[in-house]
Amino acid sequence: MPLDPEAQRIIDRTPAEDPNASGPLDVAAMREGFRQMWVMPDDLPEVGSVADTTIPGPAGELPVRVYTPKGPGPFPTLVWYHGGGWTIGGLDENEYSCRAVCGAADAIVLSVDYRLAPENPFPAAAEDAYAAVAWVAEHGAEIGADPSRIAVGGESAGGNLAAVAALKARDLGGPELALQLLVSPVLGHPDDGRASYAEFADGYFLSKSSMDWFFTTYPTGPADLDDPYLLPLRSGDLKGLAPALVLEAECDVLRDEGEEYAARLKEAGVETELVRYDGIIHAFFGPLATELSAAKDAQAKAAAALRAAFGTEGDR
Repeated sequence: MPLDPEAQRIIDRTPAEDPNASGPLDVAAMREGFRQMWVMPDDLPEVGSVADTTIPGPAGELPVRVYTPKGPGPFPTLVWYHGGGWTIGGLDENEYSCRAVCGAADAIVLSVDYRLAPENPFPAAAEDAYAAVAWVAEHGAEIGADPSRIAVGGESAGGNLAAVAALKARDLGGPELALQLLVSPVLGHPDDGRASYAEFADGYFLSKSSMDWFFTTYPTGPADLDDPYLLPLRSGDLKGLAPALVLEAECDVLRDEGEEYAARLKEAGVETELVRYDGIIHAFFGPLATELSAAKDAQAKAAAALRAAFGTEGDR
């Protein structure tokens, strides 16, 4: 299917990668370039409150942003992880989507500013991701959360961390999660041979070369690539995981691994819904949410799935 016209406009304004570039990419420049290409929207969805704070993490205080709905709590909680290849990005580019989901799902959204590579390589981000879940289960009442109703979610590398947090919750005797919301998640390796990596390798917002670079910053060596807490598709057992909603963009190198993971979850008896957005590109849920109409549908589906999982679908 051809690119959606809204997605095409984004592609047209996105600078092409220099095929003659040589040498390692500069992390600081990549972070600054990503920051500059994103502008905070003026018309942000209303929520009850937004607060930046910290919670205890494996390596010290872990910054989080807490979005709380209007009205009386306690509220169920979605623990959310931003994208950026475990190396770039932060809380701000998910401001719109976190607010939208918070209001529509009537749930707290705890957005986690996990440690980034290469300064903090694997398993730092994975450890931070699970630590946030464990904290909500033990101390959620401190932010008006119901510790018995927790979901995890994220986009791209954040979707990876959500899937990893779900694996860890199962494996480590952690809280029973209500849902894993996986948006264009990283679950396999760029060289695994999936067709979407060949079809959308360049010119579709997220390139294969960018993914190749992220895999030079986050893993510490080849052995890490066999660890399901880095690549969940390496897991030999997906039974007993939280129900999943997997949202994929058609024109995305990561499409096939997300759809493969959804199929494997179903085979393992995990209740799973897969949605593909035709003609849409990577980052549609968060960073590009205000420019792609598909984002509104995706956020509405996410909110509905969270309400169903939390048992609050009839409360509005």
